[in-house]
Amino acid sequence: MAIPVIDPAEQLFSRSEAAKFLGVTEHTLAVWACNKRYALPYVKVGRLVKYRYADLLAFVQRNTEQGGAHAAN
Repeated sequence: MAIPVIDPAEQLFSRSEAAKFLGVTEHTLAVWACNKRYALPYVKVGRLVKYRYADLLAFVQRNTEQGGAHAAN
């Protein structure tokens, strides 16, 4: 039986892997999911929580702020 090719954007990360990717703790991700502080979608697989790579990238993009430096005249 051949293993299907999965689009890298659809790859699922564990909570631990997602936390490392974002630079936060697993507990922080659990709290965000519980109180819906951020719009970070997750997938429930039984009792496990998984995060799509594409959703993690989109979360980073949405929360990226531009630098505050002003151009000199």
